[in-house]
Amino acid sequence: MKKFSSSLILSLILVVFIASSCNKGSDESPINLFSVDDDIAFGKSMEEEIAANPQDFPLLDASAHPEAYQHINRIRDSILNTGMLFYEDKFEWKVYIIKNDSMLNAFATPGGYMYFYTGIIKYLDNEAQFAGVMAHEMAHCDLRHSTNQITKAYGIQIMLSILLGQAPGQLTEIIASYAYGLGTLAFSRDHEYEADEYSVKFLYQTSYEARGIADFFIKMEGSPHPPEFLSTHPSPENRIEKITEVWQGLGGKEGNTYVESYNAFKASLP
Repeated sequence: MKKFSSSLILSLILVVFIASSCNKGSDESPINLFSVDDDIAFGKSMEEEIAANPQDFPLLDASAHPEAYQHINRIRDSILNTGMLFYEDKFEWKVYIIKNDSMLNAFATPGGYMYFYTGIIKYLDNEAQFAGVMAHEMAHCDLRHSTNQITKAYGIQIMLSILLGQAPGQLTEIIASYAYGLGTLAFSRDHEYEADEYSVKFLYQTSYEARGIADFFIKMEGSPHPPEFLSTHPSPENRIEKITEVWQGLGGKEGNTYVESYNAFKASLP
């Protein structure tokens, strides 16, 4: 964990001192102690940890599955090319596919590292649904929800230990929380609503149906085994209503779902 800036460490030490002496009654931290560069470094550390654990995270090799990665990178680029992301040119925006057909999930880590299970890719019906999910994950990264939540969930003292490399087990725990959408790192209701909103705004600037994330929730509601992480999120019905309001506020333009190209994407997976 030596990649984090010395300025962050010094800031943490100062905040720990102030917090311990002046704010003992508070159990929440409104401060995101990470800089943008630290978001990237933290995401890189998580990327390395995930790559070193193929038993839990069997990543598809891009060289062995070039067509699948061409599809998923094309979808990513359509969102990046809207010019609406704050950190379009700063974050990595690297995409990985995890081979697990039983896992209906996707997650993103700080700095723009994104992971999509084959299960959710194969389960969805069209490219707009998938683009809605991807845009939602990109919004979490771009709005820096992840590191804000990490600071809040783990507290200032624990974060200092993690960043100083004195709590290696915490990194594994954080990755598990991201991967399964559970535990202390589940995003807040406000964060989820905001990521939904920006998913619509991002896709509205493309040829995709901008309500793709709403169609995702409708699809998940009909699943006999909906992903467990949805139990920690706001009600899908409420989210669909708010997504529709955002879409109507933008003008209500209808887009394309691209079923054929998405079927080609799914067919390229093992």
